[in-house]
Amino acid sequence: MALVNAPRVDPGLLEFAIGLSERAGSLAAERFFAADFATAIKADGTEVTEADLAVEALIRGELADRFPADGIYGEETGVTAGTSGRRWVIDPIDGTRYFAHRVPIFGTNLALEDQHGVALAVINQPVARQIIYAGRGRGCRVRTDGTDMAPVLRDNLELAAARVELVNPAGWPADVLLTLHRHTRITGHLGGIGGLLTGLVDAVVIAGSEMGYEDLAPLPVILEEAGGRATDLRGGPLLSGNGTALLSTGRHHQALLDMLASVLPH
Repeated sequence: MALVNAPRVDPGLLEFAIGLSERAGSLAAERFFAADFATAIKADGTEVTEADLAVEALIRGELADRFPADGIYGEETGVTAGTSGRRWVIDPIDGTRYFAHRVPIFGTNLALEDQHGVALAVINQPVARQIIYAGRGRGCRVRTDGTDMAPVLRDNLELAAARVELVNPAGWPADVLLTLHRHTRITGHLGGIGGLLTGLVDAVVIAGSEMGYEDLAPLPVILEEAGGRATDLRGGPLLSGNGTALLSTGRHHQALLDMLASVLPH
């Protein structure tokens, strides 16, 4: 949750971040549709493509030129120390496995942290032509094919009617899957955070492979500014949690946490 006295983010800074994300997304899409690209396996067993490296390099280069005193953390090339008290967090290709196998479900994530927490975030899904952006105190918007709109959140009164999207369910504890299946309307991919903010789902649950900090960093400010809620599956702060996530419109958030409390591994 944002601090009460945290200042609104500079709108010019938010516009810069949106523009940078657009340029990064264009490069990601260009590489995705290229005839061929190289893929390797990192030390942690996850995939990385030349597009991950190229997109992160583009973002880092522009940030270094525009804000040389800011720190940077990028998924692929690590930490660059800064002196300004601000840090940019980059996930150049969120969904590299999809990208590497030519499945057009990926995005470019960018967030900026300051002494008050995450100040702004941009998620660009270039193939879907959708950009989600939010700035602290500036609200959240969803830009689809160039048209901006406010988030549209579902408001089902009954938990049994709530659509709950499961992200990376392979490897989930069986009890988690069964519990959600029995008490909600579970669904496969409907856009993730994009689906949540455009009225397709009531909640998104991430309980499989642990998510990295760069995957999660944009989500709290986006959900808060949109009027929703983001925690880990224990109900704690998302960014200091255990790599799981519950993203929701807010209405059934606590009920989902209570439901899952008895079946999550300790």
